[in-house]
Amino acid sequence: MSDASPSEATPPTLAEADLAALVPDWVDWAEAARRLEVTVAKVRTMIRDHELAAAVPAPGAGQQLPADLIQDGLPVKGLPGLLTVLHDNGYDDRECIAWLFLDQDFPGRAIDALRENRGTEVKRRAQALAF
Repeated sequence: MSDASPSEATPPTLAEADLAALVPDWVDWAEAARRLEVTVAKVRTMIRDHELAAAVPAPGAGQQLPADLIQDGLPVKGLPGLLTVLHDNGYDDRECIAWLFLDQDFPGRAIDALRENRGTEVKRRAQALAF
């Protein structure tokens, strides 16, 4: 019999995280292309090359990107390197997005730290996930 009470249930894994609740604003690929001033095909390439991350935020929504991944017409500084580290550790885009938007004591969320140009700390913590 388990010693854990129902109130001490384990938190959901990154793969199980409710992205619609974690991420306040989503954009479709066309809107991402407009904000980045590139084609939708280029957005697809940027996702494939881990410069951006996309996921389905809610059933039936279609694949979208968190709006906060784009800043001043570019992917947030440090995001491509961070996504590469996370993918190298076995995370998929959905898990990467959850990791970015969960409160990680940076202080705050990793995405906020990146947007505030504190990417070194975020990347260090992502690299520590491999150990």
